[in-house]
Amino acid sequence: MLRLLLTASALNLLLVLPLWWRFGALGSPLIAWEAWFIAPAMLLLPSGRWRRLIGCGVVSAVALATAVNLGEAATYTAFGRPLNLYLDVPLVRSIYHLLVGNVGQPVAVCLLLAGGVLLLLLLWGLLRWLMPATHLARGQGRRKVALAVLGAAACLALLQLQGSGLVPNASLPIIKTAHFQWEQGVATHRARQAFTAQLEEAPLAAQALPELAGRNVLLTFIESYGVSALNDPRYNRTLLLTLEDINRRLAASELHVVSGLVESPIQGGQSWLAHATTLSGRWIDNQLWYRLMLDSGHSTLIDDFRATGQRTLSVMPAITLAWPEGRAYGFDEIAAAKDIPYAGPPLNWVTMPDQFTLDYTQRELLGDAPLFAQLALISSHAPWTPVLPVLENWSLVGDGSIYAPWENAGDPPEVIWRDLERIRDHYAWSVDYAVSVTGRWAERVVDEHTLLIVLGDHQPAPLITGDDASAAVPVHIISGDPALLAPFKQRGFVEGMLPPLARPQDAPPMSQLRHWLQQDFGR
Repeated sequence: MLRLLLTASALNLLLVLPLWWRFGALGSPLIAWEAWFIAPAMLLLPSGRWRRLIGCGVVSAVALATAVNLGEAATYTAFGRPLNLYLDVPLVRSIYHLLVGNVGQPVAVCLLLAGGVLLLLLLWGLLRWLMPATHLARGQGRRKVALAVLGAAACLALLQLQGSGLVPNASLPIIKTAHFQWEQGVATHRARQAFTAQLEEAPLAAQALPELAGRNVLLTFIESYGVSALNDPRYNRTLLLTLEDINRRLAASELHVVSGLVESPIQGGQSWLAHATTLSGRWIDNQLWYRLMLDSGHSTLIDDFRATGQRTLSVMPAITLAWPEGRAYGFDEIAAAKDIPYAGPPLNWVTMPDQFTLDYTQRELLGDAPLFAQLALISSHAPWTPVLPVLENWSLVGDGSIYAPWENAGDPPEVIWRDLERIRDHYAWSVDYAVSVTGRWAERVVDEHTLLIVLGDHQPAPLITGDDASAAVPVHIISGDPALLAPFKQRGFVEGMLPPLARPQDAPPMSQLRHWLQQDFGR
């Protein structure tokens, strides 16, 4: 029964390979009982229309389970959490745009088409193997072997379902995946109903912040700046020295700084969820919650500062497409990539370097009227290449054409990402660049009438942090007026650029930042 053995083995491998990637363990699980049930069952079915229909259904179920488990492994690798079909389908578009940003649209389209063709060929081949031109009715010996394999697999699968598995390293990938996604879907639907009711029944009202009236408040996110950059020896050697240098520079400029940690709702990506959590004061950890919050007209910090008298601005150099969310937030002005006259080259996914973004914001966007601005910096976004130098003479930044030599500098992402240690080195250097230029920018824009809030949006992917890393991110509050920092010190922030790192798992949620501003600077 060579055909039965080969068909069941190929199907078994197809089902367990995504699990090996997900759990990082080759050979665990080793056996997928569904494969040893499906292969003999299909070979035993008589030829005909029903056999073809059942075969198409079986192949579809196997393909769906395999795709979901591959998505589970990819989602965990990128975001450190399981795949949730109820929530994550909209991310497919974001994955496409990330791929385009790293390798260009022609290559991205070719890769996707090649993947689609490969998948169709795989499914067609699987269908042919499961449904040969002749079935086993003509060979009684082969039929008995197939029945024996079918019966044994069914019995062992039932025992596995009851928690009494007799064979180690065996699993039921199709059944377990379907059950897990169903339970997640039910729980998420209930959570959606509860979140919607919460938005309607207990809204957070807009509140003026008179203690910040007449001041510039600059909320600045640094991409992928997580606590691991400070407490992991693989990354902190350079960055801790950078923080010390920023401390000295701020002190020399008679500026004050306190630092702390907050917990981000996400890891590895989807920065806009961290932005939404901070602005809204709600815990927004998925795309559905994000849409529900925006569609509900929920108030945000934009409304608080508008009530205080500030002009509101969003600087988003990563936004290259239409951004209706910006209008939903209600910013008075939005500076997306197309609105910023950058004459330099794009640097893989990064549309423009952080130092240019900060310099342009200071020169052209801050103005004289009191302002609340959200800035989302992007130089420390994966793939973390090329790494730029900090230009000490900011007058050289100009229109960004000075960055032309770095367009093809260093190895491209496809080379860097072959070596895990090189990826980690580039991550550390990229974050160090982003923090360095932000610290130098603080010297230029902060005075006694300014409150600069600098925070990471999220930790990088588990590939960088490890599986058990805290979701905490650093927060630095900088001002020329020490009275503005006193409330943060009362909440556990410490003086200087280095936050307390002893227990990052106890960091308060990022959503608290809006509540603190309302409580400490409101009426």
